[in-house]
Amino acid sequence: MSKIKNAFENGKAFIGFVTAGDPDLETSEQIMLSMAKAGCDLIEIGIPFSDPIAEGPVIQEANLRSLSQGTTTDKVFALTKKVSAQVDIPLVYMTYLNVLFKYGYDKFLQNAKDAGISGVIIPDMPYEEKEELQSVAKNYGIDVVSLIAPTSEDRIKMIAKEAEGFVYTVSSLGVTGTRSEIKTDLESITSAIKEVTDTPVAIGFGINTPEQAAKYSKIADGIIVGSAIVKIIAEHGTASPQKVYNYVKSMKDAIR
Repeated sequence: MSKIKNAFENGKAFIGFVTAGDPDLETSEQIMLSMAKAGCDLIEIGIPFSDPIAEGPVIQEANLRSLSQGTTTDKVFALTKKVSAQVDIPLVYMTYLNVLFKYGYDKFLQNAKDAGISGVIIPDMPYEEKEELQSVAKNYGIDVVSLIAPTSEDRIKMIAKEAEGFVYTVSSLGVTGTRSEIKTDLESITSAIKEVTDTPVAIGFGINTPEQAAKYSKIADGIIVGSAIVKIIAEHGTASPQKVYNYVKSMKDAIR
């Protein structure tokens, strides 16, 4: 069993996302440490990819900034190892199936384990193909986190029943990005998930204000924020660690 469950043991979980290597690897390390210090319960580390199809413009641009700095998967492993040695919270990778496929599932997951990773989130992996990766990930104690979208409908319970780590509930149709309003009936989706699993449920895609954080943490076990953090990094570059700390603290305080 991975460390992911630890993220949900201190009340509602705040899960933050960053793209590794944005604006550079050294600043990335400081940003992640500042997130943990500010109360982040789990960090999703994006491995940059040239065609991140689930991402909106903010995270797409972060991927391009990182790749232009020469970030590679091996450099992300090295960065993660440094971070995991300094924090107690679980870390998970978020990336695309081609990254793992090209690297080789076994080799990738071995390196991920050695770097201190507890789970992987692969937005473009169909549920029907999950077992191929999951069977290898089990050997390394790494959870393959399932995503459930508003369009999942009758598939919700099927996906949730086999979920591990946590269930990533996508709040809205479309790609990642901040949203002023989320219209999906997340209460019904969360209830349907909880009928079939005790695995914690976290809501992501679009949440960016303390008010939204407080609202959706009442429905779920945690909230996930990516684009709002990445926007701060885009704006402040190497000066972002303190700015990200302040933002994460305000969001964590809102869900306590």
